[in-house]
Amino acid sequence: MNRHARKLVAAWLALVALGANAQASAPQEFDTDTGNLLAVLRGSDGDNQPQETLQPYGRLRAELPDGRVVELEMSWFRYVGDMHIRLVFDSRTELQSASPDDLQRMQLAPEQALQLAVQNMRRTYGEPLVQPWQGGLMQVRGRADDLNSSYFLDRSFWRSLEERHPQGLVAAVPVRGGLLYAPADDEDAVATLRFSATALYAGSSRRQLSSALYLFKDGRWSVFQPPLAH
Repeated sequence: MNRHARKLVAAWLALVALGANAQASAPQEFDTDTGNLLAVLRGSDGDNQPQETLQPYGRLRAELPDGRVVELEMSWFRYVGDMHIRLVFDSRTELQSASPDDLQRMQLAPEQALQLAVQNMRRTYGEPLVQPWQGGLMQVRGRADDLNSSYFLDRSFWRSLEERHPQGLVAAVPVRGGLLYAPADDEDAVATLRFSATALYAGSSRRQLSSALYLFKDGRWSVFQPPLAH
């Protein structure tokens, strides 16, 4: 198991432990219906996927503190750059990872589940809003700051922007609450984005997402500037 896989397993076990503690104090009921499915982006240390993909991580083996070995499978997918996608159910205060069994129960392929998750995001937390930031950059926001990064997955939104900027958009998702972009043909704004994204990523150790820059062009994401080496 590589270093990133071990970190994924550790993250999953931490979620399980938190869930167990929450149940012991105040049981949390999650709506696991299709209307409550969301998608979030998380960092993948050491990865650099140059083009979009939706490759499942598959089954991972992990050893529990008591020595037992368990196999885990989550609806987590390698995506682009140093980011992966997690399909989750939303309680408005917590997120619970969906499993492959959940997708099978809902009769959704991963691509369909992702499209539905974006639709649910718009319905629940609003359509993405664009606001001026600094240095010619634009900020994308919704009604839940911690989920702003999920609008990176809203392809129809980025396609509408690309219609006004045929050279494409360069975007940064340095932290979960921060999604910034600049027109690819605005050299000064792209330079500001490079500096700002690096500073935000370095200064947010607990909420870090991606250290790369991304280009949206021809309706697809690709890596514009590779992630930092770890």
